[in-house]
Amino acid sequence: MALEPTVKALAQGKNFGAVTVQLPSGAAATQIMWVDADDDHVIFNTEVERAKFKAITANPRVTVTIWDAENPYHYAEVRGRVTETDDSDAARAHIDALAKKYQGVDEYQNPIGSRRVIVKVTPERQRVQ
Repeated sequence: MALEPTVKALAQGKNFGAVTVQLPSGAAATQIMWVDADDDHVIFNTEVERAKFKAITANPRVTVTIWDAENPYHYAEVRGRVTETDDSDAARAHIDALAKKYQGVDEYQNPIGSRRVIVKVTPERQRVQ
């Protein structure tokens, strides 16, 4: 399923997303993330040793809600599955591109404790408000 144009525009803009995963305990965990998109996926970037990545490895179902920084009442919710991950050098380049988009710097400034990984979410349900 291709991304709705509004979902894609919100994800490619300088807007934050809330990524919700299910932990092994069954509890839900939500983190505010930098997000991105291609034509078919909502994309985020994390590290392979983070709890959220371990959770999606065990259970690929996620929800990503992206809100418009200029109007938080305008948002999109994507429920879907993680269908692709990439922990190659492209993941480091991607987090640097996100740092440029969100912070205006050429390189991601936070310490990196393990390999970066690009996470692609294929939508099963999309809702725009």
